[in-house]
Amino acid sequence: MTSVFELLQTIPTWHLAGLFVAGMVAFIISTVSGGGGAMLLIPLTSSMIGTAVTPPVINLATLMSNASRLYLFWHEIDWSLTRYYVPSAIVGAWLAALVFSRLDAGWIQLLVGVFLVSTIFQYRFGKVDKTFNMPKVGFIPLGFIIAFMSTLVGGLGPILNPFYMNAGLEKENLIATKTANSFFVGMIQIGSYTFFGVFTAQLWVYGLILGLGAVIGNVIGKHFLAGMTISQFRVMLLMLMVISGLIMIIRNINVLF
Repeated sequence: MTSVFELLQTIPTWHLAGLFVAGMVAFIISTVSGGGGAMLLIPLTSSMIGTAVTPPVINLATLMSNASRLYLFWHEIDWSLTRYYVPSAIVGAWLAALVFSRLDAGWIQLLVGVFLVSTIFQYRFGKVDKTFNMPKVGFIPLGFIIAFMSTLVGGLGPILNPFYMNAGLEKENLIATKTANSFFVGMIQIGSYTFFGVFTAQLWVYGLILGLGAVIGNVIGKHFLAGMTISQFRVMLLMLMVISGLIMIIRNINVLF
């Protein structure tokens, strides 16, 4: 059996360094703008290790990131939303891992991209804080759908932001609650990937290196977040959603042709 040390010797150093730096930068941005770190990593990670194995690697890194964010934002979590979101999300994550290798996720990313770009118009370029009332019970079906899709494509964090905003969460509360929900779902995602034989030793190494960078990025990002006003945070949130949406549309426009 190949040891971890021997495995590291077979992986180009620039791959490991690139994954670490990418994880750090993506999660600095993610912390100050309400998420999206996983989505920002999809293009680079896909180009380095291959599109087919990117979702489990990114989800492992995201789980590590969320563990550190739980520590950093523990007192800001709205546990009442978590109780609605997590149970159905766990079911969605497990089911998606089962069908992971059998579904073309291009259409999912394309539709999500269009939705994200539309948010800048829904929120009138950051001038309004809510566009509809989001009841807590609505997080039950939302948890299942988002967990299912994110397990397939590797990250859909920004799509949740409008729902959290319309539930009345802002800044640290939004990030903390979203992190708690994602952490519990992430444990099921990694467990189900492992159960269904998706992970190899090399993918574990990639995910751990990416995750270490993400943890450092969270710590740095929290310092930036503390100096932002709610209106600045809302604008950053919208910018991230639109940019993420455009990336997803451009990368998946080929599914239309």
